Parts: sequence; structure tokens; C-alpha cells
Amino acid sequence: METKIFNKIDLTEAARLLREGEIVAFPTETVYGLGANAQIADAVQSVFTVKGRPSDNPLIVHVESFEQVKDYVEVFHPLTQEIVDAFWPGPLTLIFTIKPGALPSVVSAGLPTVSFRMPNHPLTLELIKEAGVPIVGPSANTSGRPSPTNSQHVYHDLQGKIAGILEGGATAIGVESTVLDLSDPTKPPMILRPGAVTKEALETILGIEILVDPHLAHEEQAPKSPGMKYKHYAPKTPALMVNPDEWEAVMALVIAKEIRLGLLGSPQMIERYQASAQATFAYEGEGVEAAAKGLFAGLRALDEAAIDVILVPTFPEEGLGVAYMNRLKKATNQLNFLEQLTSE
Repeated sequence: METKIFNKIDLTEAARLLREGEIVAFPTETVYGLGANAQIADAVQSVFTVKGRPSDNPLIVHVESFEQVKDYVEVFHPLTQEIVDAFWPGPLTLIFTIKPGALPSVVSAGLPTVSFRMPNHPLTLELIKEAGVPIVGPSANTSGRPSPTNSQHVYHDLQGKIAGILEGGATAIGVESTVLDLSDPTKPPMILRPGAVTKEALETILGIEILVDPHLAHEEQAPKSPGMKYKHYAPKTPALMVNPDEWEAVMALVIAKEIRLGLLGSPQMIERYQASAQATFAYEGEGVEAAAKGLFAGLRALDEAAIDVILVPTFPEEGLGVAYMNRLKKATNQLNFLEQLTSE
């Protein structure tokens, strides 16, 4: 199969392919999504097949308006409209209980709930509107690998496996959306996956405490949200989180053992330590926003280098740092690699 690169002038063709059951990747402000017609079970199943994604990992359905969600949901949480008005379009996914049979069960992994999002990307909103159907859209990468934040990442993983990729430039945020559970109208909203819409931002708008799910999904249960159960975002090369006060000690240990080193960090950090590294990737800026935007791109770039380990800085788990650290922890195998370093 030839994987075509679509631009704005090709929207009609890309929308037709989606409508007819083909797979087309699309840009959002978070990461690129792997699009398929959410109303066609076989098309949705092909997304799982192409990604190598476990079938008990539910998908997010992307819409071009809140009105489109109303076709599938009968009873909404009382705070829904206020949340939608404040955060849609944007990096916030909302989970609702849907009408029985409203969408193929493969979309929800057999659960009575479905996740919906209205992405903040004009090309993709136009694509969904042109297609006339909602589209599922997990990250457009091979399952378990770092998520794609530009079209080249998608092409690298999925060329020859999907019909096309809608070119939309680099993503603005770089980590997946916040997932908020609104499936029970009698219970407070709960964050199931952190993202750029923070707990603090939701609480400021709503004036109530937002719950955060403290538990990982049990292995025997289907996760209610993407990103809850399986290890994600991992490069082939071992990645190691490094706290700000540990850099000197970790660097000394790596150098002493003659380990080929890749560094992912801010321009200032890279400048300080690059003489000891075989490969580097500097994200654009010094704060957690820059780190989140550059995390997946950096992991992918360094994974192509001839190195033994990738060192990545940590950030305080507050605000966007919660989402950044959530993804970084899922991308690393810290304990095992540290044990290897200290035991040799």
C-alpha cells in the first residue's frame, strides 16, 4: 500500500478515504492521531491491527463539535457544558456513557463508555467535518513506541500500512490529552490521564475539587482510558530519568563505565554536558512546556543514534509537569538500568 502525504488541498480525498473505511493519520495540538471511521467496526479493528495495540485498550473518538457527541450520548454530567465551553476545542478528552449500540463495541473495548475529544487543529476539524463521521484517533505510531509529534514520525512507523497522512506541521503541546471521566452524572469528575489541561485549570473554572484516579488498571480489567494499563512511549534504547540534584553523580558513573551516552534536555543542559555525550537532542526552551513538547521527538531522534542509554531530566510534578512525568515514567526502565550501572 502506498502511504500518501495529504495537504489542505487534498482534504476532500482524505475525508473520502476515512468515510469509506481507510486509515488516515491526522495532526492535533497534542500528537498525531491514527484516524478511522468510528462507525465502521472493521475500520476501527484495522487501527488495532496496524498499531499492534491490545484490543482491550479503548480508543478516543474525535469530533468537530459538541453537537456531534449528542448523537451518541443520552445523559450528560451536569458540568459537561461548562467544561466544553471552557476547554473545547483543546487537549481534553471526556468520557461519557453512550447509548447502547450507538458505536461498534470495538471502539470502547466492550465498555459502556466512550472517550470523545474535539482537537484544536483547524485542518483536522475541517477533515472531520468533510468526512461527516466521527473518527477514532489513537496516537499514530507502533504501539508502545514514543508518540508521533510530526508527520515524519508517523511515516517512519506506518509507511505502507495506512492510506495517508494529513500534513499539519509539528504538534504544539507534544503530550496526549487529559482524560476526564464524566460517565457517572452523580459523581465528581475524575482525571484518568494527565495532560495539558491540568487539575488546577479545571478546578479554577468549575470551582470544585477534581478527583485524580490514584490507581493503575488491574491486569485483568479493561482500562477505561487509553494510557492507563500498558507501558507506552518507550524507545528501544534504555532511557533513564535524572533528577536535578543527581546529574553530576549519574554523569560521573556513566563516564566511568564508558557508556555511550545520549542526552535529551534544554539547550543550557546540553551545552553543559555535551562534551561527555555521543548524541544530544535539545528541545526549544528551558521550562516544562518545552520539555513536554520535545520529549517524544527527542526520544525518537536519540533512539536512532549509536548509544547505550538516554538521559532525560525530571520536572516537579505540578501543572504540566504531572503529564510530562507520567509519560517519562512510562518511557523509562529506571530501576533495572540503575541496578545495572551500580552492579557492574
